[in-house]
Amino acid sequence: MKTSTLEQLRAGQLAGARQLKLACGLTEFPREIFDLTDTLEVLDLSGNALSALPDDLPRLRKLRILFASNNPFTELPAMLGDCASLSMVGFKANQIRHVPASALPPQLRWLILTDNAIDTLPEEIGERANLQKLMLAGNRLRTLPETMAGLRRLELLRISANRLDALPDWLLRLPQLAWLAYAGNPFNATRERTALTNAPVPDIDWHTLALGQTLGEGASGVIHRATRLLQDGHPSSAVAVKLFKGAVTSDGLPDLEMAACLQAGQHSNLIPVLGKITGHPLDEHGLVMALIDPAFGNLAGPPSLESCTRDVYANDVLFSRPIALQIARGIASAARHLHQRGIMHGDLYAHNILHDGLGHALLGDFGAASFHEAGDPVHAQAFERIEVRAFGCLLEELAQRVAEVSADRAAGFDSLIADCLSEHVETRPTFDDILNRLNAL
Repeated sequence: MKTSTLEQLRAGQLAGARQLKLACGLTEFPREIFDLTDTLEVLDLSGNALSALPDDLPRLRKLRILFASNNPFTELPAMLGDCASLSMVGFKANQIRHVPASALPPQLRWLILTDNAIDTLPEEIGERANLQKLMLAGNRLRTLPETMAGLRRLELLRISANRLDALPDWLLRLPQLAWLAYAGNPFNATRERTALTNAPVPDIDWHTLALGQTLGEGASGVIHRATRLLQDGHPSSAVAVKLFKGAVTSDGLPDLEMAACLQAGQHSNLIPVLGKITGHPLDEHGLVMALIDPAFGNLAGPPSLESCTRDVYANDVLFSRPIALQIARGIASAARHLHQRGIMHGDLYAHNILHDGLGHALLGDFGAASFHEAGDPVHAQAFERIEVRAFGCLLEELAQRVAEVSADRAAGFDSLIADCLSEHVETRPTFDDILNRLNAL
């Protein structure tokens, strides 16, 4: 969304606008925004100095989406609950300590409160029946309201980097939960420390790396092309180096992403980790990974504001049946491998999968990964079956992009998708089962 200026707004140059983004050091809500009452649907006031919104904000009767991240709000504004059309609310990286029940809009679908100081949520959050996406990483939550057990449409939950002593049992039974991140809470601290300190990969001295061009940057870190140097200083091989940032992300803590990458081990459908960086002059954490062939690209784009929890594919993306099956088998195999090692990926999405167009796929981005006890069969299977639902969504998307499938084979595909997406969590197949059924298709 293009950023507009206050001068444009005041001059009437934005009349009829459906979207408005203002980032100009605002300390007060510009009343001129109400001139857009009949049209405004998306309002982004992120990156200002606002600590309050006007009580008559509900006059913006068509407002569906409101962002106010990176402002000094200390409370989620109560009048949001009176905004009849508001379904997406984002107040990331504020100073919010209190979330009043009256601040929750009736049509709430997507709530982002990442990186605040919230220690309790109102019981009424469990009454927001349309809630699909709830992002609460980087707060001070010690418990979750039991009323949340009634959130039957909740698909994505981020509760990493809080103060939870345990996960409630009802959480593992939510019928549509598919993407869960809970790393960085006290109940998992010992397991996470062990993962960081006992990594099954070698240390690589920072001084044996020569950084080159930046290949990409995400919320958790920056990836560079690099060259490993021999002892005599001559170049040896090209690699990728990821240097992690320190700040909390929407998914959790970068250090715990690194821990999951280290513990994931080797698998043909995971990006190989070659080592952990030591001796960085600024004590930054980082990994050395295999350099991926440029023929690989993202399978899809991330969810949009409209799709909420589902990835967005280019209109012309189609797969032959053998290639779709090979992608599915590869990712199912990688997910099985991770769960055998006590890791839930937490973000098993097409936009986190690289593929070469020939069927070879690589599952990446461990920013939402969490550890569980692989030796505890009850909880391990519950976590696996949450991830199986995410895989079911991926499988459904692949099936929609396969042309010319015979009726009997389509039925086999559809049956597997339905089982993966079952709202009865305990009846979903394991990744072992899934691989057997995919091999039979």
